[in-house]
Amino acid sequence: MEYTLTMTFLTETGEKSNVSISDVKAGITNEEVQVLMDSLIENNIFENSKGMVVSKYSAQVTERQVTKFTV
Repeated sequence: MEYTLTMTFLTETGEKSNVSISDVKAGITNEEVQVLMDSLIENNIFENSKGMVVSKYSAQVTERQVTKFTV
């Protein structure tokens, strides 16, 4: 299984901005995600055309099962 964490933040302009991290561990907890999101906000890690991220909006983990075939 592959897991991707998608975090949605609100920017200083009030728009939503997404940050995705591939290959997160299975069973990542709500507390771990909250700490990560808080850290990204506090350290001003991301800025884009919508401005700096200023608050958390939502987060989700997407689980994807990949089956590879030999051809």
